[in-house]
Amino acid sequence: MSRYLIAYATKYGTTARAAAIIKDNLGEAALCNIKKEPCPDLENFDWIVIGGSIYAGRVQKEVKKFCQKNLDLLRQKKVGLFICCMYDGQKAEEQFREAFPEELRQSARARAIFGGELSFEKMNFLEKLVIKKFIGVKESVSRFRPEEMVEFARNLKD
Repeated sequence: MSRYLIAYATKYGTTARAAAIIKDNLGEAALCNIKKEPCPDLENFDWIVIGGSIYAGRVQKEVKKFCQKNLDLLRQKKVGLFICCMYDGQKAEEQFREAFPEELRQSARARAIFGGELSFEKMNFLEKLVIKKFIGVKESVSRFRPEEMVEFARNLKD
């Protein structure tokens, strides 16, 4: 079995791309989209990397459920955590804090806040309207920085 499991949730694919870049730079890793499939037995992995994206200020409910359901086992594992979001600085830190249980954040051996994307071509009319009104963005924006995922993977291997 693989040394690393990357369990993630994605809405439009940005977090899936981030997870794939991390996997490619780790080598021996398995991916699990927790919105679509059950994860393999966590006991079989040395590292559990958990990632999600932020929408309306919150991470996907599947990420929260995964963390809560597996918290006892995750305490015994090496854990890495990441989010993809559109903010930097304090706002991004707040979103990271809200995304994962405190105990997991405190014990995580690797943490990262990656840039995100707003892909208007993937959004429905209502989503576009909300983004335009509340965020003030009128077209697709990408803050996706693959080099951050490469560095995160490097830190997991050290």
